[in-house]
Amino acid sequence: MGPLKGFKIIEIAGIGPGPFCGMLLADMGAEIIRLERVGADVAGLGLPTKFNLMNRSRPSIAVDLKSDKGRELVLRLCENADAIFEGFRPGVMERLGLGPEDCMARNPRLVYGRITGWGQDGPLAGAAGHDPNYIALAGALGCIGERDGAPVYPLNLIGDMGGGGAYLAMGLLAALLEVSRSGKGQVVDAAMIDGVSSLMTFLYGLTAAGLWREQRGSNILDGGAPYLKTYRTADDKHVVIGTLENRFFRELLQLLGIDDVDPERQHDPAYWPHLEARLAGVFASRTRAEWDDILIGTDACYAPVLGLSEVPQHPHNRARGRYVEVDGIQQPAPAPQFSRTPSQIQSPPADPQPAQPVLRQWGLTDDEIQQLT
Repeated sequence: MGPLKGFKIIEIAGIGPGPFCGMLLADMGAEIIRLERVGADVAGLGLPTKFNLMNRSRPSIAVDLKSDKGRELVLRLCENADAIFEGFRPGVMERLGLGPEDCMARNPRLVYGRITGWGQDGPLAGAAGHDPNYIALAGALGCIGERDGAPVYPLNLIGDMGGGGAYLAMGLLAALLEVSRSGKGQVVDAAMIDGVSSLMTFLYGLTAAGLWREQRGSNILDGGAPYLKTYRTADDKHVVIGTLENRFFRELLQLLGIDDVDPERQHDPAYWPHLEARLAGVFASRTRAEWDDILIGTDACYAPVLGLSEVPQHPHNRARGRYVEVDGIQQPAPAPQFSRTPSQIQSPPADPQPAQPVLRQWGLTDDEIQQLT
C-alpha cells in the first residue's frame, strides 16, 4: 500500500511543515506514529481535528515528553524506527534528552529529521518566526507583487510547504536510501530559509545573465511580462496565459483575433505596456466561460483562474482523480502518482487515541506499554 510501506517513522507533533511532511510520507504508505499533547492547539487556530487535513493517514497518541516515561517511550520507539522528525527550536530536544545523540544511541541506523525556520545554527537560529519571515530573508517575498507596490504574501506554500515540509520529506527519503548502503543514520537539518533559497536558484541564474531586475512586476516570471499574466474578464473573473515561447504567443494572438501586435517584439520590455493594454482590452470583452470555449486545450497556454470551490469540479481534475472525499470532507488526493504501488489516504485526521493498540503495532509488549504510558 504505497511505495513506503514497511518504513516506520516517528513524528513529534508540530505545525506547518512538519505535519505536511508527515502527510506526504504517510499517504505514500509509511507507518507513522504521531506523538502529541492532548488538546494541543499550538497554532492558536482552534481548528477542529477533522478539518486538520495534514494530520490524515496516521494515528496519534498523547505523550508527555517532559516526563521520564514519555522520554523513555520515545527512545523505545526509536529502537524499531527508521526515522524520527521534530520541529522544535534548536536545543529543545536535547534538553528533553531526545536529541540526535540520545535517539541514535538506541538505533545507529536512525535518520533524525529537524525542521525549523532559521536552521540549527546561525545568528537567528533561536529566534521565533513564521513562514513570511523565512521567505523574506531568502529573497522570495521581495520578488512577489505588483510593480511599484508592496510585496504580496503568497500564502504559506513557499516557506512552510515547499521550502519546509517538502524538503524535509526529500531529505528524510535521501537519508533512508543512504542508510541502506552505509548502515549508518544521520541528521537532516531542513531549514525553511535554506529550502526557499534552493527554490530561488533559477532566479540567481537569470540575475547573473542580466535577465532579472530587482523591481517587482518588471520581469518575465513576476507578472511583468504581459504574455505570462492574469487578466480580468467581462464577468469580473480572471484568466491566465503563459505563452513564453513565441510560437505559443502567435497562437494566442490568432485565437484572440489580434492582428495589430508585432509578435517579434514579444520579449521587448519597451513594448510590454502596449501589449498588456491590448490583451487586457480583448480579455475584458468576453466572460471567463466564453474564453474557456475558445482557448482551453489549445497551445495558447491558457487556464481559467479557479476558486477553491471550483477546482475539484474541473473536468481535468476530475479525470485525474485529484480530489477525494474522506469522512465527508473533500480534499486533494495524494501526489505524486505511482504506477505499481499507489498512495492513498489511510484514514482521516483523528484525536489522540488509546496508546495500547498503536504501540502493539510498533512491537511493544503489554508490560512495556504499561510501564511507559
